[in-house]
Amino acid sequence: MPHKQAEHNDLMQNRASLTRFAWLSIAAALATITLKTGAYLLTDSVGLLSDAIESFVNLAGAIMALIMLTIAARPADEIHVYGHSKAEYFASVTEGLLILGAAIGIISAAVNRLLHPRGLEQLGLGLVVSIAASAVNFIVARILLREGRNRRSISLEADAHHLTTDVWTSLGVISGVAIAGFTGWRFLDPLVAIVVALNIIWTGVQLVNRSVAGLMDAALPDFEQKLIQEVIGKYSGKGVTFHALRTRQAAARQFVSVHMLVPGEWTVHDAHHVAEDFESDIRKALGSVVTVFTHIEPVEDELSMEDIFLDR
Repeated sequence: MPHKQAEHNDLMQNRASLTRFAWLSIAAALATITLKTGAYLLTDSVGLLSDAIESFVNLAGAIMALIMLTIAARPADEIHVYGHSKAEYFASVTEGLLILGAAIGIISAAVNRLLHPRGLEQLGLGLVVSIAASAVNFIVARILLREGRNRRSISLEADAHHLTTDVWTSLGVISGVAIAGFTGWRFLDPLVAIVVALNIIWTGVQLVNRSVAGLMDAALPDFEQKLIQEVIGKYSGKGVTFHALRTRQAAARQFVSVHMLVPGEWTVHDAHHVAEDFESDIRKALGSVVTVFTHIEPVEDELSMEDIFLDR
């Protein structure tokens, strides 16, 4: 049991340390809001306005991520016996919905500018300011994405994807606004904003879908299911069979439940040790914090086969 307690403590420290990356995201959002709003005020470009609007969404998403990561780091208690890790999904769902809301606002502003075209001002300085804001977002996005993947934090990954989308958005906006300013084709400015908004919608839908899957206790991905089956195959050669395998993901924590059928002549001591070894091998195979439940049954007992479809 000591190694399991140490694993639990490591998980809690891991989740608590993630909040500093949420603070980094908040700082980046405040910096880019200032820069992009300045770029819009300098140029009066609806494309740059759309870029500034998305930065406000970044700030709201980063604040939500900070709150949810703080909750997710709390240890299990009598009411939440499986921990609080699922709180991260609320942050990613919220950020996905904010992304979709921002896209609608951008399209609205762009359509209005198409109907009422206006010239661009101080274009050079405005674009330089916008490029600086994009550089800030790019650096922070790479940091968040690396940490989110390494620590299995969907909140940080969501924030990173949002910032990455913002970077591509900004590059598209900057290119379109620059072409519109130098050619005099005013319609390009709002058209670029609309294209950017459609790309943002796609990102938001993907993020919401992934978050909902986690909240609905979707099974682990196929490649991790395959790793579990490889471990099961190893023990099948020792006279052990399995059924009623169930898996689910709860942000950083994974859960695996399976029934282990062993020869009836085995002692409880022997079966227990095999189950402990099996659980340890599953944790090693998945390479993450995994809670494994094994239910031991005698293979010769017909009752052991009645629950093969348990909860299916």
